[in-house]
Amino acid sequence: MTMMSPPHNLGEALAHLKSRWGWLVGLGVVLVITGFIALMSVVEATIASVTVVGIMMIVAGVVEIIHGFRMKGFGRALLWVVIGALYIFAGAFAIMNPLLAAPVLTLILSVALIIAGAVRLYLGFHLKAGQHGGLVIFSGIVTALFGLIILVHWPLSSLFALGIILGIDLIQVGFVWINLGFALKRRAH
Repeated sequence: MTMMSPPHNLGEALAHLKSRWGWLVGLGVVLVITGFIALMSVVEATIASVTVVGIMMIVAGVVEIIHGFRMKGFGRALLWVVIGALYIFAGAFAIMNPLLAAPVLTLILSVALIIAGAVRLYLGFHLKAGQHGGLVIFSGIVTALFGLIILVHWPLSSLFALGIILGIDLIQVGFVWINLGFALKRRAH
């Protein structure tokens, strides 16, 4: 069996993908279907989202602990190990009790969206003419409104907000892959 070398530039990567456009479209269709399934069962999608975050926290905790054992000096090493252990504990809690962890993650998400929206508004108002300040301002308003809606309905929103966001994201990413696949097909012919 021969190993293919990875493409060295964007042109090579696109040429490599042209012959596989059908796989990209197929991936996109699966993601769109999965997104609609998530939207039809938002509580289960929220649980899945929290579980994935828990897994990522455990992995991050293990990395922190490994890094801690590689540190010189007992104080620094202990700090990294303690932080890693806290990550592992929080990740395990999220996996074992996703409906209890969801309100915390949802609250963090709502605050982050409000802050991100405010930053976009600030940036939009400080862009020079011709730099799409209006689009940035609109994006900031929408982002902040989503954060406020989630926050106003918190903790009830923790049952569905993460699932809705997951579903919408899967659908959006699916359409991106479908469009990319068909664009590559058009370029191949």
